[in-house]
Order: sequence, then C-alpha cells, then structure tokens
Amino acid sequence: MPRNLIPVLMVLLYGLCLMDVRSQTQTTESGPTDDVVTVIDVHTHTPFVKSKNQQVDSSSTEEQYFREWREAGVVGAVAHTNASGGNFYDLKSRNVIYCGGVGDRVDVKRIEEGLKTHKYGCIKVFLGYTHRFAYSVEYEPIYRLAQKYDVPVVFHTGDTDSSRAKLKFADPLTVDEVAADHPKVNFVIAHCGNPWIESAAEVAYKNPNVYLECSGLLTGNLDQMPKEKVETFVIKPISWIFGYLEDPKKLMFGTDWPLVSMKPYLDAYKRAIPREYWQAVFHDNAMRVFKFPAGNVGPTSGITPLRLPAQTRQR
Repeated sequence: MPRNLIPVLMVLLYGLCLMDVRSQTQTTESGPTDDVVTVIDVHTHTPFVKSKNQQVDSSSTEEQYFREWREAGVVGAVAHTNASGGNFYDLKSRNVIYCGGVGDRVDVKRIEEGLKTHKYGCIKVFLGYTHRFAYSVEYEPIYRLAQKYDVPVVFHTGDTDSSRAKLKFADPLTVDEVAADHPKVNFVIAHCGNPWIESAAEVAYKNPNVYLECSGLLTGNLDQMPKEKVETFVIKPISWIFGYLEDPKKLMFGTDWPLVSMKPYLDAYKRAIPREYWQAVFHDNAMRVFKFPAGNVGPTSGITPLRLPAQTRQR
C-alpha cells in the first residue's frame, strides 16, 4: 500500500468510529428513533352490523377493528355499548373493556349486574342525546355504583350527530358540579367537550378526579383530508388542551372508531403531544384510569411531570 494513502485511511476510520459513537449516544439519550408507541384507545364502538343483503360492512367488522389495532399499535381499548346496552361483544380476552351505556332510562339493575359480573368496566352517560344534565338527580344511583365498584364514568360531551339532541345538556362545564360532589369517583369527559374545549380543560384542570380524551374531533380518515384542516381542528386544539392542563396524567388517547380511522388519528394526535409524554398519554393514563390488567397491555413507565413556565397561567 502506498505510504501516502495511510493518513487518508486513518482519517476515514476515525470518522466512521465517531459516527458510530454519536449514533449510540443518540439512541441511549433519546430512545429509539422511530415513532412506535404502545397505544390504548379509550373511545371505540363495536357495532359489527351486517347490511340487509347480509353483506358485511367491511368498515365496521370485528376483523377490521383488530386490523386497525395492529396498524396503529393498539394493545387495548375501551368500547361503549349503546344507551340500552346493545353492541356488546365479549372481547375481554382481547383486552377490550366495555362501558355500559345509560340513556333516557337509567337502568340501574342492568348496570350493576354488568359491573358485578365484570361485563362492564366503566359507565357511559350520553349527555345531549338524553335531555338531562350530568348533575340530574336521576344519575345519582349511577354515581353511587361507580364508587361502589371503583369504575370511571364517561360522559359524552359537546357536538352530537343527532338533530334531536340538545346541546345545553352536553356542555362539559356541567361535569364540574358532579365531580365536586363525588370526589371518590373518576370522570372522563369524552371528545374534550368539542367545541367547548376550554370549558372541558378547565374542569379537568380544577378537579383531580376528571380526565379528558380528544376522540372524534374530526371523523373519517384524516389522511384523506387537507393537512390544514387536520392541523386546525385536531392538532392545534389537542396541543392547547395538553398545555393548559399542565399535567400529562390528565389526557388520554381515543378515536371514536369506526367513525374515525385509528392510525391517521393517532399520527395527528402524536403531533400535538411532546414525545416525552407519549407513554403517558397513549398508554399509561388509560391503564390507570380504566384499570387494564397490567400483564396484558404492554409495559408501563413513570410519568414525568409537565414543567411549564410560571407565567403561562394567570390565577
């Protein structure tokens, strides 16, 4: 080998070693470079209905449900029955926890039987669709059951898909009174009260027993929508909510499947949350609030407190 090539080869070898060291340091300090995260979707529905000609609607079959789980890295989910308990399937072995629905008729017997037998792991109250405020006396037996069986109560809040619904009953601000009167019960404000996200964020900020999930801010496949629309109506609102809460333990991930495609919604949601809090928002908070079995839905980790400048909130 010519002697004049030896210094050149030494420089090249040194550069390669330096690149390898830097790569290892970045992996150690920042974690994996990909965007993989273990996910629990806390807002889904399981209609699994066939059409009149017996052809299955492929967008809402059980096969499609779990196919979208795999695509999005979902390892567990919360599913909501309808207001009378319909659309329930025994999917416990696949890490699906059901919320028993409560509508116009407050069927205390059905709800308690479901909680007692572990058919239900939470309760869903359809505010707005039912013309009754969250603090209405008719719901008191439901809140007592939630405390007795130590399960969360989920409220539909905000916009509805029925012209017969009445929006004044779906205002998330009404959850404040219930949370204050029932401090031993955990409450979840679904859809972050959209479009009243500021009220929902304040109720969760003020009450230690209130949590948020931002499912269904847009419906459909977000990959097929203009990026500006997704940015305006999903990413920016979730980012604002997360910052206002000042506590990463308060927010969870939900889609509202099958109205929303899981993976595109997850991708948008991730853009709204600082990466260091992904584990909390997309997994650990749901584990804790809905009490998923620890051995079935992936690893948990400690949650680092969210540190924001003192001047971000005026008291």
